[in-house]
Amino acid sequence: MTPVEIHEGTSPVILGLPHTGTHVPEEIHARLNARGQELADTDWHIHTLYDGLLTDATTVRATFHRYCIDANRGPDDASLYPGQNTTGLVPTTDFDGAPIWRAGEEPGEAEIAERRARFHTPYHEALAAEIARVKALHGVAILYDCHSIRSLIPFLFEGTLPDFNIGTNSGTSCALAIEAAAVEICGAAEGYTTVLNGRFKGGWTTRHYGRPDDGVHAIQMELAQSTHLTQETAPFAYDESKAARLRPHLSTLLGRLERIALDGVLSKGDAQ
Repeated sequence: MTPVEIHEGTSPVILGLPHTGTHVPEEIHARLNARGQELADTDWHIHTLYDGLLTDATTVRATFHRYCIDANRGPDDASLYPGQNTTGLVPTTDFDGAPIWRAGEEPGEAEIAERRARFHTPYHEALAAEIARVKALHGVAILYDCHSIRSLIPFLFEGTLPDFNIGTNSGTSCALAIEAAAVEICGAAEGYTTVLNGRFKGGWTTRHYGRPDDGVHAIQMELAQSTHLTQETAPFAYDESKAARLRPHLSTLLGRLERIALDGVLSKGDAQ
């Protein structure tokens, strides 16, 4: 299976999908323990949730699971949140802090390097190429990184996660107009809660590609899975009714971001 699926669109908006893939090659899957084989930390059904919301958007989707290697971590495995519990480039535990590999089967440095070349590099080469292509078309590109996570994970954060978790690396990864649009639209969504740069400020993808002064803007949306799953435990079923309520808000946001780019706001020096 190819490590990345690409749909080329003409919009200035690119959807990144680094964590929806569930493919784990058999030689890797066999070394996961029973808990790891549940693949519980998948961004379940996010590609389905966003499908068709912005018809001319480019999408770049990793098909491999984050337990193979995490496409939203830096290749140097530097912590995104120093001092806080998190998972690494090739996770050894799940989001609850429990081991995911059979004893003695954890991947070593040589294997991690091989996985970088096999999975991580092709995904980011594809993403970088699409950003460059879209920027050549419009003079700007907006990378909207699509994520989801369980709303209750004591190992990673206290309490219940808000529904919309907007990450802009504390305002540095995109123009103020983009951040403001996300806050406005999500904040006005009745029945949902919103936070800007809370527990999730944007992963490596957002921080690495977001260069507003160079015309590349990046924003991460981490959705609480309670917004679109029947329940946040196995079998992690997609809830059509919940999704039907959520999708219009996401569609409005993506449409607004596209309009901001097409109206030339970002080319007028609105980097911050």
